Amino acid sequence: MGREDSHYRPEGVDGRGSGRSVTGGATGRVSVPDASVPRRPDSAPVSPSAAPASGPPLVGPASGPPPAWRPPSATTAGRAAVGSAPVAASPNGGGPPPPAAPLSTAPPPAAPPRRRRRWLPVLLVAVLLVGLAGATVVLRPGPVAGWLGAEAGTPSAAAPPPEPAPAPVLAGPDAAAPQPTAAGVRAAVEPLTSAAALGSRVNLSVADVVTGESLYAKGGDDATVPASVTKLATGVTVLKARGPGHRIATRALAGANPGEVVLVGGGDPTLAVDKNGFYPGAARLDTLAAQVKQALGGTAPTRVMVDSTLFPGPVHGPGWDADIPTGGFGASITALMTDGARRDPVRARKNFADSHGAAERYAEPDLAAGRSFARLLGLPQSGVVRGTAPAAGGTSATGAPAPGTELGRVESLPMVRLVDLMISDSDNVIAEALARQVALARNQQASFGGGAAAMDEVIGELGLPADEISLADGSGLSRSNRISPSLLTDLIATAGNGTHPELTAIFGGLPVAAWSGTLGTRYESTATAAGAGVVRAKTGTLTGVHAIAGLVTTRDGRLLTFAVLTDQAPAGDPEVTRAALDRIAGALAGCGCR
Repeated sequence: MGREDSHYRPEGVDGRGSGRSVTGGATGRVSVPDASVPRRPDSAPVSPSAAPASGPPLVGPASGPPPAWRPPSATTAGRAAVGSAPVAASPNGGGPPPPAAPLSTAPPPAAPPRRRRRWLPVLLVAVLLVGLAGATVVLRPGPVAGWLGAEAGTPSAAAPPPEPAPAPVLAGPDAAAPQPTAAGVRAAVEPLTSAAALGSRVNLSVADVVTGESLYAKGGDDATVPASVTKLATGVTVLKARGPGHRIATRALAGANPGEVVLVGGGDPTLAVDKNGFYPGAARLDTLAAQVKQALGGTAPTRVMVDSTLFPGPVHGPGWDADIPTGGFGASITALMTDGARRDPVRARKNFADSHGAAERYAEPDLAAGRSFARLLGLPQSGVVRGTAPAAGGTSATGAPAPGTELGRVESLPMVRLVDLMISDSDNVIAEALARQVALARNQQASFGGGAAAMDEVIGELGLPADEISLADGSGLSRSNRISPSLLTDLIATAGNGTHPELTAIFGGLPVAAWSGTLGTRYESTATAAGAGVVRAKTGTLTGVHAIAGLVTTRDGRLLTFAVLTDQAPAGDPEVTRAALDRIAGALAGCGCR
């Protein structure tokens, strides 16, 4: 059985919510799942023409920058923090954090090659922490506006005028900041890896983001059970394979008989029934039903058939614990579902923090979606069956649309937002759906096995060692998954080094220590407070497995990437193990390590 961001079910949580407060809850967390930081809903994106002639996009307040947020500790004073970018409003009801633009820096001195990887001098990704108070805007020049669905060109006459270019809240990482030494990093973290709470196998990788140089490794290349940090690999590979602007279509086709409607799942796990869906801005079945009624004209709908054949094979992953399908954190993975298979999306949204995101799920999400669609068309829900949509190109003698004719379609949020939702909420169902999108993009079967094989392929395309990852699913729920810590730090550095700008969207949803997501109530003790606000990472937990991987800024302003995985943690209070992990990242944040 797992915990926290995987599928832990705390005492009293049965998938329908609980009445208790839990770690990883809402302290500093925004309740809207599509945004990991506060935003002003009425803000309009500033046009590219308002941006400075050079330098990174700036994130700042509408009038006067607030002070950079810092924990109540002198240890973090005066250095840049890694934080979450604010979200600009988008046409579909709230936008994601746009992929961070890389900063141009002078090439650093040549560094010795690490292991068997070669790194070019890198461009720094600007990962900025905004203040907790004040209205914010964000610039999204270049391709980002297109990824989020915005039209190119200047705002319309009806749009409010662009606001003045804001001043930066925090500077990006400085390539000239003193680089930690391998000996300094070893001295800071190695004693902490022997903590009893971490168990007998602790594997760790620390690397410099500017140079890509490995600064410390303990079992760095060893295959380790990763739990939910698997989602970093899922996010990077789907952004590479599909692109940030890709949207997933759900279609309605004319069936073989007049009036028959086939609802065809394309793999959008965020599809909603109506305006009360779980995911803000999601595509909706009531919109699709209206399209179908118009397309049918005088022909009355007679029956709904659901086609979810795009995802063949088992609906539960290999290596999943027995309670995952019913525990509220996983679900049957089908190509057609609504609200991540949640039975009551309104209640699930209301109880999200208290339940750790657990919610009662449908055992057959595709049929449940079909029944909701039948109701919207005024048909009895009992008549919904599974089937296969007819091929297009037929004819109809009755005047009704020919079999296979598209009667309507709705499309998901863009991929950049789906990835942000997956990372920020550690959404297992979205993760499995996105792994299958990687499979479809690489002509593999859209199944657990096909997704894993395609992710391996894409990691190889990125020039990373695919032999250091072996997956059985895309969410990290499987205990059969294995990833090396050094591959995780390589993935993070690759996403931020400027060579693949489409990958920078992976940073938008990363929780910030002592502020948001699964790190919202961590890094608050004296031993870990140095990491508050400057550690930004994905966490993962299964019973006996604890992991954290992400970014940290040192006391001297140097940006590092780190991954710590332990898969033989002792039984007992998992909070103790988490605190031991946090002390390692906190040590990196609190030292110059020189």
